[in-house]
Amino acid sequence: MPNSQFPIPNSQFSIMNKLIGTSINRKDGRAKVTGRATYAAEHQIPGLVHSYLITASIAHGQITNIDTKTAEQATGVIAVFTHDNVPEIHKPTNNFMASKIYESRLPLADNQIYYAGQIIGLVVADTLEQARHAARLVKVEYATQKPVLEAKDATFQQAYSMFGEEIKFEKGNFVAGMRDATAKVEATYTTSTELHAPMEPHAIIAHWQDTDTLTVYEPSQWVLCSQRTYAELFGLSVEKVRIITPFIGGAFGSKAFPWPHGILCAAVARQLQCPLKLVLSRRQMTANTGHRSETEQTVRLGANTNGSLMAIEHTAKSSTSPVDVFAEPCTGITPVMYATPHLRIQQELAVMNIGTPTFMRAPGENPGMWALESAMDELAWELKIDPVELRLKNQTKEHQRKGLPFSAKHFTECLQVGAEQFGWQDRPQQVRSLTRDGKLIGWGMAASTFPSFRGSATVKVRLLADGTAEILTSANDMGTGAYTIVAATAAETLGLSVEQVKVELGDSSLPDGGMAGGSMMTGSLLPAVMKACEEVLKTAKATTAQEALATLHNSGEAAWEATASAAPGAEGKQWAFQSWGAHFCEVAIDEEIGRLQITRWVSVMNIGQVINAKTAASQIRGAVIMGIGHALMEECQFDPNIGYPVVYDLATYHFPTHADIPRIQVTFVGEPDLNFNPLGARGVGEIGITGVSAAVANAIYHATGKRIRDLPITPDKLL
Repeated sequence: MPNSQFPIPNSQFSIMNKLIGTSINRKDGRAKVTGRATYAAEHQIPGLVHSYLITASIAHGQITNIDTKTAEQATGVIAVFTHDNVPEIHKPTNNFMASKIYESRLPLADNQIYYAGQIIGLVVADTLEQARHAARLVKVEYATQKPVLEAKDATFQQAYSMFGEEIKFEKGNFVAGMRDATAKVEATYTTSTELHAPMEPHAIIAHWQDTDTLTVYEPSQWVLCSQRTYAELFGLSVEKVRIITPFIGGAFGSKAFPWPHGILCAAVARQLQCPLKLVLSRRQMTANTGHRSETEQTVRLGANTNGSLMAIEHTAKSSTSPVDVFAEPCTGITPVMYATPHLRIQQELAVMNIGTPTFMRAPGENPGMWALESAMDELAWELKIDPVELRLKNQTKEHQRKGLPFSAKHFTECLQVGAEQFGWQDRPQQVRSLTRDGKLIGWGMAASTFPSFRGSATVKVRLLADGTAEILTSANDMGTGAYTIVAATAAETLGLSVEQVKVELGDSSLPDGGMAGGSMMTGSLLPAVMKACEEVLKTAKATTAQEALATLHNSGEAAWEATASAAPGAEGKQWAFQSWGAHFCEVAIDEEIGRLQITRWVSVMNIGQVINAKTAASQIRGAVIMGIGHALMEECQFDPNIGYPVVYDLATYHFPTHADIPRIQVTFVGEPDLNFNPLGARGVGEIGITGVSAAVANAIYHATGKRIRDLPITPDKLL
């Protein structure tokens, strides 16, 4: 049954101090609304100077001449750097678990141009305005080559995952399974290039003390990895690098590792021996800080007359850049969703003259569920079976690629509770059968899913004589509420109030808190918080913080301290961990003008233990809104002449506003997944976007009878 409180069945938590599962206000909320929260570009460093990027105006070719003389003589200019005088930078290991950069080619490595907007220089000046003006005075001559800017002109090859495995799997005999099927669906679904547009632009301040000690103020989703990476880039020991990122103004996958602009800024700051700031413009971000690749996916489904799936094939194509490889793994969700004796997945990748694509909220899962859930809806209409019933009938009990059963799976409840809350039983089984105020009304639904990841994390806890506790870890908060859930977990374990717990995050001088990505921060970090709090009580020989403080005054110590780590064990060999959900939506369409409004939305999620019901629901709502943007608005095309994105800022890149979004009803079901970690908490940040675009398109079909398979669904497609 629906339950947003989720009590943890564990005696170590105080019944009188129940916090986990309740709604808690953000600890960082006041700092953010009053401006006291300091983001990367806002740190005040004495002697700070500014820089501005010089970027390529062609998409493919070579620089034959770059004239910087006029720029160097401009007012306030300190230096201009190009491939002719680039400071020393070392090639890092570039291993995902050790050090990692987004582009394997180092900035200004040569005179080659691989995509429009590529960084070809950096101007340093006393002020931002002076640096920007001088950058426009640099004259560049090119020898141009014809770029590959459209998928139809690209050559596709087998795609590999980040860890070197083929994105390819087959069980059974798909051809035989389709031959025996009585109902079949085959369709191709496309998505457009999507741009990263976090509220906080990409920015960095690099501050060297002499030439061997570096402090970096930069938004980083993985502080310790950034520390290791910058150490390798500049030939330093890890202890000589400090990364400071207490707040991140949104990231969604684009701030996990150093980009070329950050690497170049740090290198130039070292050579000039002055603290240097670089803030990217929105246009520079469109080319240089990642995006979600366009995709083309073909899904083939075969079922028997009662709706049981006999065969599934899911193939996908995406693109990457010449300077690094990133495949949008669309087919990864297929083995976890629906059971079939015959399953085949495959993915191909093409190199195009565009910036490097990267992680973007639910990378692979979001476009993958768009295709699969649209095809499932088409099959439901073909079979004349209710879409909810079809999903209930075919859900799989195990991960079909791993061969492992799912732990704490409550997909059935997501579908049933969502259908009940939405009133799905009243949905007519004919298209174009509902109208209201002269508009066509449609109801659609789709499933939602995201894998549950967990890494290692370390936390230090200090109980102070004033009755407060400090939680110290390098883990960070991207705006998702990490400060609050860390405080709540510590408060409940120690028997304190949330207000009595101080949390310090986002500093590499603190214990390694792991990565904020893949919806893994909560599941990785909170077990370490809980364990460290238990350890500090053991050190004090107490069961609550109050008892510990009483013994502290008699011990002569300034504080009770403990450090603890938590990491996954052998559970991944016994279970497959996945979160589940379902979306239900209503659309109203005025066909005469191609206007669509989403008028109702219900999302039901099974994510294990909910830590903070308030921010968890907020995360789902934010992801749904992002999914609505994916469905109806977000699209980036490239100028066929110069290769630049034709949309380049928050005015030209379309995304939802409040006027586009109805009230989003969010419910959580299930119980804590104690096989996953001691709190039973899985991730929540990314699952909410998966399936959203399919739910919208399925509702549009119900309203109009038009099956739209290409995103975004712009007004011209509704006319």
